[in-house]
Amino acid sequence: MGSRLKNKTALVTGSTSNIGRAIAVAFAAEGAHVIVSGRSRERGDEVVRRILDAGGRADFVAADLDGSAAASRALAAEATDALGGRMDVLVNNAGIFPSGSTTEIDEETYDRIYAVNVKAPFFLTAAIAPRMTERGTGAVINLGSWIARLALPGSPVYSSTKGAMETLTRSWAAEFGPSGVRVNAISPGVVREEDADGSSNVPSAAGRMMRGTPHGTTGTPDAIAHAAVYLASDEAAFVHGTVLDVDGGRVAVAVVHPESAGER
Repeated sequence: MGSRLKNKTALVTGSTSNIGRAIAVAFAAEGAHVIVSGRSRERGDEVVRRILDAGGRADFVAADLDGSAAASRALAAEATDALGGRMDVLVNNAGIFPSGSTTEIDEETYDRIYAVNVKAPFFLTAAIAPRMTERGTGAVINLGSWIARLALPGSPVYSSTKGAMETLTRSWAAEFGPSGVRVNAISPGVVREEDADGSSNVPSAAGRMMRGTPHGTTGTPDAIAHAAVYLASDEAAFVHGTVLDVDGGRVAVAVVHPESAGER
């Protein structure tokens, strides 16, 4: 067990699988008491057992963050109670990714994507951040995405929700930062889906999207979790309003191989 988050408490939304699960496990491994949250109690209990078996502290709180203020406030209240009345870190990870072009997305799907990806974390932060400001300390970490800045066809709505979360990150840093609450975001690149046992299957399309990057292939959920631990820890005390790219260089660097250097 590490100690970078010793005596801290944290809520990680959407933490019953993949990136969220990796963040919850990493937080607990560094000494935090973690609330694992999601819609599936079965998967949530599996994550909690994994943490407890490793000597960490965790509880599961079921939540269906549908975008309503009531659902977000209910999770905030239940999670805070389970943590003994104090929440030090909030990770807004839960999100959905229905793909579809502008002409394919219907109004119901559009509203659902924005409800889960933007409204839910907005009202959850609104419920939790003021309690942090009262204590003069806390950290909020939002999950963005590389496709908020390097556009691809077929996902305009999802991309725009992640752009909204990056903007909210800066706005919240300005709003809550002077009261001691740090707000930052992580922008993952293409991350492969991993099962609870660590096995994964990388779709060929995902691998293709990482061609021409320094890393050259997809990342792991653990890579995002390591960044989240840093932003949640006191090591990041001077970091406010930033979007940390953990994307294998996808948005910043184009690798040109010698054999294609002369192509135009």
